[in-house]
Amino acid sequence: MALLNTTQLKIELLCRGARTRDKIDRGRKGGAGPTGGRYFTLPDETCIDIPLQGKFVESSPFTLVHANGNWRVLRGKRLLVDVKPVPWPRFYEKTTSDGTLMKKVAVLHGKDCLASTVYSKCVYWSSGKQCKFCSIELWHGERLIQKQPNQLGEVAEEAFREGAAKHATLTTGTPLGHDKGAFMLAETTQAIKERVKMPVHVQLEPPRNTEFLERLYNAGVDTVGIHIESFDQKVLSDVCPAKSNMKDYLKAWKKAVELFGEGQVSTFIIAGLGETDESILVGAEKAAGIGVIPYLLPLRSIAGTVFERVKPPTPTRMIKLYRSVAETLRGAGLDPRKSKAGCVRCGACSALQEAFLFPT
Repeated sequence: MALLNTTQLKIELLCRGARTRDKIDRGRKGGAGPTGGRYFTLPDETCIDIPLQGKFVESSPFTLVHANGNWRVLRGKRLLVDVKPVPWPRFYEKTTSDGTLMKKVAVLHGKDCLASTVYSKCVYWSSGKQCKFCSIELWHGERLIQKQPNQLGEVAEEAFREGAAKHATLTTGTPLGHDKGAFMLAETTQAIKERVKMPVHVQLEPPRNTEFLERLYNAGVDTVGIHIESFDQKVLSDVCPAKSNMKDYLKAWKKAVELFGEGQVSTFIIAGLGETDESILVGAEKAAGIGVIPYLLPLRSIAGTVFERVKPPTPTRMIKLYRSVAETLRGAGLDPRKSKAGCVRCGACSALQEAFLFPT
């Protein structure tokens, strides 16, 4: 399969997911970030988080089947590609020094990214102002609401020693306090860095004071994600009512780029929230002009959220948007492949890297 076709296939699978009747772990049903999927690699080693759960997957034209020892993606009866599930790392079965199962502390995202939600609650849920696509508090079964720095340090050391993880992503629900979680993210980063030389990416909303970003930098954080989600002000106010002041993002981005460098700061742009294409393209140019990677990805509709029945954008729309945003990156001199850690480096939930590498 040609590389360009691989890019298009990745976009189609991200938008539509794949139905399957075969036994396979379909991913978690709640928590932070895109859920309900499994990480696979394509023949050219492209990594993708294929959605296997959600209302929109039920009408997918793709099926995932297990035959003759291989996992295959079909469209109708036609074989499109063989895929390989990213294997579970060995550290999942180990425990930390306090007896906690390491899998409960952090998990593998993509091929080699250790990921953890340091604090699995968000202050906006108690007021009914949570982001409408978010499932951070929809965990099923037991969970650790807050991971301790020493726990994550131990897991990071083990995952790195095993060769399972090469970089880390730390995210958080928004706690009370003006720092928006910066203190706990900084403390956790320090605990990791004391044990292993692993690049660390953290994600948080714009803190009240940009001095909190300096705290992250001084702790050894390598890259930071400050996610605006949408540049359409009307959509942002409706979908993320507690985090809709764009001026806060601009201020935080400028300070973050000053600290971490161009291309080491990113912001999620989610397509499919009701926004216009123009808002995405204009917003991407604004972010890139500051030195921020506009990390475009399609909506992942998650069961139990307000948006569980909202359909992701069409692959045709996403192909056009990716093409334009990739061109914006090239024009700004930003290369997503140079990101030191985190979602931009991982790339499993977005086709931005592929669109950047193979312009059409």
